[in-house]
Amino acid sequence: MGKKKIMTLRGKQKAAGWVFLAPAAVLIFIMCFYPMVQAFIMSLKTGSSANMKWAEPVFYNYKRMFADKLFIRSIGNTFLYLIIEVPIMLVLAILLAQLLNNKQLKFKGLFRTCVFLPCATSLVSYALIFKSMFATQGLINTILVNLGIFKENFNFLGTPGTAKAIIIIALIWRWTGYNMVFYLAGLQNIEYSVYEAAKIDGANGWKTFWGITVPLLKPVIVMTFIMSINGTLQLFDESVNLTAGGPANSTITMSHYIYNNSFGQGVANFGYASAMAFVVFIMVAILAAINMKVGDTRD
Repeated sequence: MGKKKIMTLRGKQKAAGWVFLAPAAVLIFIMCFYPMVQAFIMSLKTGSSANMKWAEPVFYNYKRMFADKLFIRSIGNTFLYLIIEVPIMLVLAILLAQLLNNKQLKFKGLFRTCVFLPCATSLVSYALIFKSMFATQGLINTILVNLGIFKENFNFLGTPGTAKAIIIIALIWRWTGYNMVFYLAGLQNIEYSVYEAAKIDGANGWKTFWGITVPLLKPVIVMTFIMSINGTLQLFDESVNLTAGGPANSTITMSHYIYNNSFGQGVANFGYASAMAFVVFIMVAILAAINMKVGDTRD
């Protein structure tokens, strides 16, 4: 009788768990998994949005994609931003977190707020601010000319190399503070006695950082790395609002090109755009899986 009551109690607990999980599970399915399936089905179709039909052959959009030079360029641009911006941003974030975690530092709250403040700026606003700063008649040109570094104003946003560099600088400025918060939270969970023991053993700051801080922050580092890769592969606002993909599509990203094919070029080519979006999804999933595998310290 007692065993029956225990089983009944366990059954009730399981049922209660499913009741609490069900609304979230249904929302995730409706908002995430169902659109993924529909996007894949749409990627196998061609034609305008009002008259879509199955492609012949069925994987025509995928075949077309890898022959599309502009799409290949958008992949190259996106991965260029990722390879340069993500490591610099995360290294700066962890160094700033280490600095602002110092117990002896005065006005820590003020400094933390200043570093995090760019994250509170809207994506469109900060892109437009950088656009005006680096314009031909903008603040940066004015300063450089007055200092005698440049003889005349330089078109930063009209030159492919400098336009890409400005996007990278803008990304680092916008997201470093966001990642710093995660590292700061991780550092505050590390017992200060660990650092004191290392100091007694004769470890200097650099050895303490690499021998204690980095290993204990590894889960946070993996998480921020995955989030940064995910965000960079879906980079959109900077390409649209800062450079408009120019000059001559030299800074266009994958998400920007997908948007152009969906809404920005007159004819809504949803089938082709869905195929490209699905490829981006696969890239994000593969890179996230690799990072999780590398960062998994369990035996």
